[in-house]
Amino acid sequence: MNLAYDYPVLGAFWTVMWIFLWVLWIVLLFRIIGDIFRDDTLGGAGKTGWLIFVVVLPFVGVFVYVLARGKGMGKRAERHARAQQQAFDDYIRETAGNGAGAGSAADQLAKLSEVRAKGDLTEAEFQQAKEKILH
Repeated sequence: MNLAYDYPVLGAFWTVMWIFLWVLWIVLLFRIIGDIFRDDTLGGAGKTGWLIFVVVLPFVGVFVYVLARGKGMGKRAERHARAQQQAFDDYIRETAGNGAGAGSAADQLAKLSEVRAKGDLTEAEFQQAKEKILH
């Protein structure tokens, strides 16, 4: 029994297209639900109303939401992405340090004395850098 002969190429194309559209619809639905919760300008009643509208009548609710509030979706997503990037950058700076001024004064003094021990700093330069660290 060869099933491939019973299922023409055009039928396979339509099946793949409908699956693609279904997945696209699910992604759009969840993106809108995420946008509803992300929006700071909507109050609790507004969020509840939109959420019920989108969940109970998904096709109509999604189309109406995109028409009514679609222009701001991109701006809210961009603002959210920038806030996440800023939080990530702050975390990296806090964790790894930003080069100069990173670590405690004792750590900086230890590094400075290592550099002096190698002979890369004169005693006067060492004293000047030590004063900067301590003040």
